[in-house]
Formats: sequence, structure tokens, C-alpha cells
Amino acid sequence: MECPHLGSSVCIAPDSAKFPNGSPSSWCCSVCRSNKSPWVCLTCSSVHCGRYVNGHAKKHYEDAQVPLTNHKKSEKQDKAQHTVCMDCSSYSTYCYRCDDFVVNDTKLGLVQKVREHLQNLENSAFTADRHRKRKLLENSSLNSKLLKVNGSTTAICATGLRNLGNTCFMNAILQSLSNIEQFCCYFKELPAVELRNGKTAGRRTYHTRSQGDNNVSLVEEFRKTLCALWQGSPTAFSPESLFYVVWKIMPNFRGYQQQDAHEFMRYLLDHLHLELQGGFNGVSRSAILQENSTLSASNKCCINGASTVVTAIFGGVLQNEVNCLICGTESRKFDPFLDLSLDIPSQFRNKRSKNQENGPVCSLRDCLRSFTDLEELDETELYMCHKCKKKQKSTKKFWIQKLPKVLCLHLKRFHWTAYLRNKVDTYVEFPLRGLDMKCYLLEPENSGPENCLYDLAAVVVHHGSGVGSGHYTAFATHEGRWFHFNDSTVTLTDEETVLKAKAYILFYVERQAKAGSDKL
Repeated sequence: MECPHLGSSVCIAPDSAKFPNGSPSSWCCSVCRSNKSPWVCLTCSSVHCGRYVNGHAKKHYEDAQVPLTNHKKSEKQDKAQHTVCMDCSSYSTYCYRCDDFVVNDTKLGLVQKVREHLQNLENSAFTADRHRKRKLLENSSLNSKLLKVNGSTTAICATGLRNLGNTCFMNAILQSLSNIEQFCCYFKELPAVELRNGKTAGRRTYHTRSQGDNNVSLVEEFRKTLCALWQGSPTAFSPESLFYVVWKIMPNFRGYQQQDAHEFMRYLLDHLHLELQGGFNGVSRSAILQENSTLSASNKCCINGASTVVTAIFGGVLQNEVNCLICGTESRKFDPFLDLSLDIPSQFRNKRSKNQENGPVCSLRDCLRSFTDLEELDETELYMCHKCKKKQKSTKKFWIQKLPKVLCLHLKRFHWTAYLRNKVDTYVEFPLRGLDMKCYLLEPENSGPENCLYDLAAVVVHHGSGVGSGHYTAFATHEGRWFHFNDSTVTLTDEETVLKAKAYILFYVERQAKAGSDKL
């Protein structure tokens, strides 16, 4: 959102000596001394906690507005409104009068300068802390970085992703994709592309539309992010450069409001595919992206033209078969897909937990069967029969003509009612290994027994009641171990915990021939 209050609210010097000592992310609230979710006022540089802690940052703004109700307020009081503050961890900016996150800057670029100053303070504190820890490690064992797993000592190599302001939807998808080995390795092995030079060389970019740089590469920033996630850094990686590119080429995701993880995944894969196609065809990548920046997530994947790693790994083909119930005419159409969106059958929608006793548990097989079963189209979906030359009642059935190497299954948990988009919170049972897709194939006899078996690689979970709220986390397996990714926090977990999750998106990888033969 473009905020009109920055000129009267951003009054502090970018290198203000009024800032507390230490790293900004650990600054304490001046009222309750909590160091959780610190926000700095850009009018007076005081630090308070966010609304989800004790709400002292908002109270500071409200208290500052009391003198403004007096008709004899001074000109100084009128200018200093204390309405804008900055998150000391993600450096996102919020205006209390607009009640929204801010994407613009003052004419002098003061917001960006304060942001860079806080980043420098954070980096300095981190460097000092790392030096101190290194000295301690030299004089002690490395047990603090190791965990016991099945009796053996193993180092944790996974890295979390910092939340930049309701960006958990992006973090969950990135962590899931980073654990799909074929896909991740392709990008990590790409050569680096240097897009910046001159005065901006080596400087970090932040998610702000005040910068007019059009020469951005989603593929390059995606590559950098994937490379950072498995380097074993104990500090969470901040994907602000990738998020900046997302803002540039995917306008739907500008701002800091919660977004749908599945919609983001579709946009991300589509744009990666388009940019890679542009590189293959000798066309400017940024030109390709800008021309296609209005892609709809409801579209089937734009996979015409040259094949890319996106379509080679996630791409499958559906056969859509429609039969006229009056004359029996059959119509067949082949549709490419990158993922399958599955309804949760209505008879299971009130069953919220695995252990609830009201009827059988909904399984992933039930959702797949509902997707591929023969259905009669209702009056609003009459089929235009070319033989009858008018719209007629018909039946429809999907077959999978070609299975992908990575099968992405999206469970449709959000449904529109008259005015609201409600969440279907039903627990859906899914297998960790041996998901057998053979019975859904158009020509199962042409597929080998192993080619139809899939093992789970990652799960995205939505916690909360609505698509515009709540929180996203992900489970993923790496080198035989399951991890839980919750933004900057990464923890080892077990298969039992994964199986209890209320999955939103499931990533299944095609089993190699040498694997076992256990089936769903």
C-alpha cells in the first residue's frame, strides 16, 4: 500500500544515536521489556512490542494521538504523528493510520536508509556473536550442533527462512521445493548471473517498489535461495531479494497480507518455466515475464513451447472425457497439468481428526477416486454437443494419460459460501510410501509396476480457519530424516507426527525401480 503519512511521520535520522544497543531483532520493548516482535517508531525511535505480544507499539501510536484532538495543538505536534513503525526483524514498515503495511518511501528515501542502518546493526551484532561462538567452540566439543538420531550423532544441516511479514506461505513452498532433489539440484547447478554493477554491486536489495530496477531474474534469486537452504547455517536465511522479484513480476503478491500457498506455488512454477523458456529461445527473460505477468493461477500450466525442468519434473497429462447423454457422442481432450486439485468428498467434511469416531476416515484414495469418478454435469454445465447442435446433459470423467516424476496433490480446503471463503478442516489420511496411481491411468497396461508408485517428499500444512489468515508450515524429508519447517525454526521430527498433519499440498516423488514394493 502507498502510505500518504510518511512525510509527517518519518522524522528520525537513519543513523540515529537514540537506537538501543545490540542487534535490532533482540531489542526489548521499553514498557514490558519483552524482546519478542520488536518494532521501532520512525518518529521518535522508541522500541515497543507488536500487537501479538503485548501491543505496546500500537498503544504508543494511540497515546500520541491524544494531543492531536486538542484544537490548540502545536505545529510540531501536528507533524510528529508516530503513525509509522518498522519491524526490527523483517524491516517491513507499517502505518497505524492506514492500518496496513507500507511499500513506498519518503522523497529522501529515509525509510530505506533506516532499514539499511538496522540491517548493518544486525549484521555487526551477528558477526560479533559468531566470533564469540567460534572461540567457545574451539575450546569445547561440537555437541551443541549435533543431535542424537537412532543412536547415532548427526549434524543438522537444514536452514530456516525468515518471515518478512506474513510470508510463511512462500517459506513453506520454498522449503518443500528445496527437498525435491531433482528439481533443487538443477537450479543449484546453474551458473550464477550477475545482474548488478556500479554503485549497487554487492548491495542487498529489499522488498520495496521505490526501486525502479526492471532487470530482475526469478530463476537467479530462486537459485540463490535454494543454495542457501542446505549450507548448514545455524542462522535463518532472509529471502528478501527473492520476495522483491516476486513483487516485481507477480503483482498479486505485493504487500504483506497472508496469501494462499497453492496459488503462490502455481505462479512461481509458471514464471520459472516462462523465464527458462525465454533463456532457451534467446528472448529476454524479463521481457517474457512482464508480458505474462497477468497469468491466472486458475489456468492450466502454460507449458506450450520448449520443455523446461518445471514441466519435465511436475508435468503430467490428463484426458478429459465427456459423453452426451442424449446421442452418446464422446468428446476427448488432453490437458497438461503441474498439479491436481482434489475435492474432499462431502461425506467426510465434518470429520476433523484422525481419531474421531463418526464414520470412516477420509483417505487420499477417496479424494483421488472422487476426482476421477464418472460424474453427471449439472444444469449449469451443459455440454455443447456438436452432433445434437445444442447444449445437452452429459457425463464427465478424468483419466491420467501421463504421470509426472513429481506428483503434486492439492487438497481443496477452501470453499466459497454466499459471502465467505470457509476452510474444510477434515483430516485426510495419506501414505508416506507406496502411493499407487496405476488404477487412475488411461492405459495402465503400458506402465511398469514401479512407474506408478510414489513416495512422499514434502507436505504443506495450513494452520488456522481462513485462507487470508492462519499460518503455513511444511514437513519434508531429506536424506532419510523428516524435518518440520516453521519459518526460521527447523526441527527434526518423526513419521508419526507427519502422518497426523492436516495436509494442504502433498509432493510425491516417483519411486525408483530399486525401491521396495509396499503399496497404499
